[in-house]
Amino acid sequence: MNIPHVPVLYKEVIEAFRDIKEGYIIDCTLGYGGHSEALLENLPNVKLICIDQDGEALEFSKKRLEKFKERIIFEKGRFSTVIKKHLDKDIRGILADIGVSSLQLDKKERGFGFESDTLDMRMDQNAPLSAKDVVNSYTKEQLEEIFRDYGEIREYKKVADIIIRARHKKPIQSARELASLIEKNFKRGRIHSATLVFQAIRIEVNDELGELDNLLESIKDAKLHNCKVAIITFHSLEDRIVKRTFKEWTKNCICSPDVYRCECGGDHAIGKILTKKPIKPTNDEVKSNPRSRSSKMRVFWIG
Repeated sequence: MNIPHVPVLYKEVIEAFRDIKEGYIIDCTLGYGGHSEALLENLPNVKLICIDQDGEALEFSKKRLEKFKERIIFEKGRFSTVIKKHLDKDIRGILADIGVSSLQLDKKERGFGFESDTLDMRMDQNAPLSAKDVVNSYTKEQLEEIFRDYGEIREYKKVADIIIRARHKKPIQSARELASLIEKNFKRGRIHSATLVFQAIRIEVNDELGELDNLLESIKDAKLHNCKVAIITFHSLEDRIVKRTFKEWTKNCICSPDVYRCECGGDHAIGKILTKKPIKPTNDEVKSNPRSRSSKMRVFWIG
């Protein structure tokens, strides 16, 4: 079987969950099964709940993981809503790799890459909103907001203006057309000049930050015990959410700073942070898989 995706931080993920000897680990972002396969091979008594909203990825991974089928429950859907379905099980680990898979990036018909003939970017191909909708129907103010907030682009107003002017002449139909438009108007630096524009649109289309917030909220609401949570992110927006949330989970007191004396009971911490600094890929991994270079993993233990 041709494996289209190299999972990032492969060894580090195995190490993070190595001490789990039984129960279930939830792989919230199954993708093409790389992390799940590693966990199943290295933790022989552990079972997995594998979630993905991408039907193509699910079908691929079902075939890839066929030999482990007695130890896996597959679920199609958004990870933020699926976890609560399995609270009757002994959940001992949760893994989420918040990134776009190589196959999604490389398959031109999915519309994620700069050379794509379409402009789609939906992880769930049944979702109603596509990148073409965002680019061709959002107002200038809406475009400015996503480029500022999700792309952290300094010249967000200029980007929005370029798109508005271009689509007045004719709709922007492909990712290639959009990438070329940005490249013509911005000097290329260390990364492709359209990288952050594409990132911002993709986050908007898939509500990626909202999904991450919802995932973290659902984990806390689940009131799990003796469970490890490992989250892999690929850009600073996601990493800040994870870092902030893990820090909040360690606070005993959740009273407002304005309160003179604690009124909440001071017993709200749910565990401890296991990674003082995020785990990053080694130089060797970055050389063999350049897409891993921006990945970071933070790990939390729920007591």
